Amino acid sequence: MTRTVLVVDDKEMMRDSVGSTLTRAGFSVRTANDARGALAEIASRRPDCVVTDQNMPGMSGIELAAQINEHDDELPVILMTAYGSIEIAVQAMKNGAYDFITKPFEGDELIISVKRAIQHAAVVKENAILRAGAESNDQRSGLDRLVGESDAMRKVREQVRAVASSHGTVLVTGESGVGKEVVARAVHDLSPRATNPFLAVNCAALNESLLESELFGHEKGAFTGADKLRKGRFELANDGTLLLDEVSEVSPQIQAKLLRVLQERAFERVGSSTTIGVDVRIVATSNRDLPHAASMGEFRQDLFYRLNVLPVNIPPLRERAGDVAVLSQHFVDQIAMRDGRRAMAFDDDARRLMDTYSWPGNVRELQNICERAVVLSDPKSPTIPASLVEPWLMASRPTPKATPLRATSMNGTHASTITEPKPMQASMMVHAEEAQPPQATSRGLPGDRTLADIERETIVATLQRFNGHRQKTAKALGIGVRTLGLKLKKWKEESLVSQSL
Repeated sequence: MTRTVLVVDDKEMMRDSVGSTLTRAGFSVRTANDARGALAEIASRRPDCVVTDQNMPGMSGIELAAQINEHDDELPVILMTAYGSIEIAVQAMKNGAYDFITKPFEGDELIISVKRAIQHAAVVKENAILRAGAESNDQRSGLDRLVGESDAMRKVREQVRAVASSHGTVLVTGESGVGKEVVARAVHDLSPRATNPFLAVNCAALNESLLESELFGHEKGAFTGADKLRKGRFELANDGTLLLDEVSEVSPQIQAKLLRVLQERAFERVGSSTTIGVDVRIVATSNRDLPHAASMGEFRQDLFYRLNVLPVNIPPLRERAGDVAVLSQHFVDQIAMRDGRRAMAFDDDARRLMDTYSWPGNVRELQNICERAVVLSDPKSPTIPASLVEPWLMASRPTPKATPLRATSMNGTHASTITEPKPMQASMMVHAEEAQPPQATSRGLPGDRTLADIERETIVATLQRFNGHRQKTAKALGIGVRTLGLKLKKWKEESLVSQSL
């Protein structure tokens, strides 16, 4: 990729000389004859580095560096001056300049400085991207992410393969827990953008103001607590893919801003009037019937049509015959490897129970049950008995009332109607506060051992596995840290767990 350098100097001869040196080194060069022209160039098309003279009419190079740093602290600025001194160098660095070179200088000195500046900026951006995407530790890629041998999953893989090569916006629909984010990552892995960033934003988890800042970034001083400039996910995901998870939950104001980004490929940070152009592929997910929401005025129709360019619908787990066995073994292998345990598998009775269960929480529920089963199983045994599965399936409870979810076809019409039970959290026993669960009657369980006992044992075992680390424990169990703390406090008061937990 050819890097672009903006050369700023009020003297045409100097601009030509510096520009020629950088061009011979393989850089693309743009020029401006003063600081205001430089700011206009940066606003229209961001370069990879700025080389500016210090002494210019109107605004000095140091003042230009400060202006640039205020709006884009990752854009490196190199200052040129014929009046080199320690004081000017210190002032330049304080104002955000990356380097400082004194005229006259050798061409190699300038080239080395520019290369180092661009390399440093790339490392800073990479670190920001890694921090933003740190929530995922899945090492699989491409279609390997899509585990399952059912006809339904084969069709999903075919759709993913078809849409991935395009740059068009993808809308992934399906019930909660079916694996929409996994499909989104597979689309990115198979796309021409695979080597560029993949970032995700959970639109349902943030309020309007936080989501706006997370998506678009903010300027220093834009609101109380904005003590420094922050780039949003759109900027960080430039040239890559941005996942808008549960996009149906965003407010009308954010919907309008998203529509503009999709239409114009540009946006402004919160508190700024400077337009920033981006090239980002959007993959959006939703567990709602978006066409119905749009027709009812609950979601912008124009935004829906912009999102629904390449639709992919994921069937619920209950409609994917045979996938439960494949997925459950996949999860058990992953968990056993992670925890350093021997290889294991569910016994025949456990598999029969799991095959006949309706899985209202879909793949997420299955994954959490596999996690609990491995944690509670005998580490010396190669099999996981049905007694560690049956209590969690809650098969005797009434089936929740079903609501329709329409699958959207490639042309935007309703292709089929899928029955969607009200989602049950995969960790519903951990969340349940209001009622004591029924007594377990599974084979191998003592008659007086209740599901509340299993819940407590699961939490304690997981807490011990993570050496008392509550955040890791809560994440593994799919519950909040506050919920975990309240349960431990209650059990300590009742002397049901150790006071040291």
